[in-house]
Amino acid sequence: MTQQLAPAIDRAFARSFVDCSVRPHADAWDRAGRIPEELLDEIAAAGLWAPFLPAALGGSGIDMVTLGEIHEEVGRGCSSVRSLLTVHTMLSWALQRFGTDAQIQQWGPELAAGRTLGAFCLSEPGAGSDTAAITTTAVPHKGGWLLNGVKKWTTNGQRADLLLVFAKRPASTIALLVPSNAPGVLVNPIDDMLGTRSSMLAEIAFSDVELGPESLLGPSGFASGMVLTGTLDLGRYSVAAGSVGIIQACIDACANYAAQRRVGGTPLRDLPLIQAKLSDMVTDVRAARLLLAEAGRLKDRGDAATIMATWIAKYFASTAAARHASEAVQIHGANGCSPEFPVGRFYRDAKVMEIIEGSTEIQRMTIAAEAYRKWEP
Repeated sequence: MTQQLAPAIDRAFARSFVDCSVRPHADAWDRAGRIPEELLDEIAAAGLWAPFLPAALGGSGIDMVTLGEIHEEVGRGCSSVRSLLTVHTMLSWALQRFGTDAQIQQWGPELAAGRTLGAFCLSEPGAGSDTAAITTTAVPHKGGWLLNGVKKWTTNGQRADLLLVFAKRPASTIALLVPSNAPGVLVNPIDDMLGTRSSMLAEIAFSDVELGPESLLGPSGFASGMVLTGTLDLGRYSVAAGSVGIIQACIDACANYAAQRRVGGTPLRDLPLIQAKLSDMVTDVRAARLLLAEAGRLKDRGDAATIMATWIAKYFASTAAARHASEAVQIHGANGCSPEFPVGRFYRDAKVMEIIEGSTEIQRMTIAAEAYRKWEP
């Protein structure tokens, strides 16, 4: 009897999964403001929560280029689902990269299997993701830590089991692994957002949360320079991939609509202005995909240049997604403003991509600073 091999975790596998289990339901989830548990279980069964983790932990050991392709496909189907994958990926990667053997053995298999879902807690009310303005504190307490503060805009905060929390101590920033069911953790759902409406956002308050010494991820004082930088870079990479997926979704929706819609007896697809909009989408999606692949290859090589490559990929892909999602609504006309067509969701989700994991303005400043640094005499 021939043993049947498990399917490879790659773009084709992700595309099939998304077309079957995600894309047909994304609009309904957007209206409900929540991803159903059934889908979370399906993602786990498909091995898509953290497929980059090694096989020893239950992952598939895929490379970063492939991870970007998977997140693109998921973003094509539903930006909210991709957002859940993003924050889970950030926590899982940080654990693998900076965790102790005991932490990795405790949490790695759980994260890979999707039995434990992760979230990333950095942003705060009034401070956003400005790390210098963090007010959440962690003070030494009984050999461990006492955590107090509030985090906001936490993707999957309503559902996550394990939180990666960044907090201030007197001389440094530290990263802590905090179970969401720990005494003193209070989760307040955030609903009715503009975009990624089913990403289950939450404000999370920490009131005298007692944590043991094993909760510290990485050496004390190490977080702001390494854990935070590397983790945010991977989150930015996933958002760039999701933005590419939004552009592709716009192409698919507009090509289909323009082939069926007629204006004055002429198919919409034959109108030169419509063709111009589609040609710009096709060109930009290929350019964005290439920028993303470059960033992924640099990650796989361990090249520090991946940081800037990811900034550039995210800037180009997110601004292009916002631009083309707007054009997608325009092509659909009044139908584009209706919940009967997905382009309105693309439009709202694409706007969010220009804000999260580094706003467009911050990206421009960062990219320009790199140009000045590289070319100054």
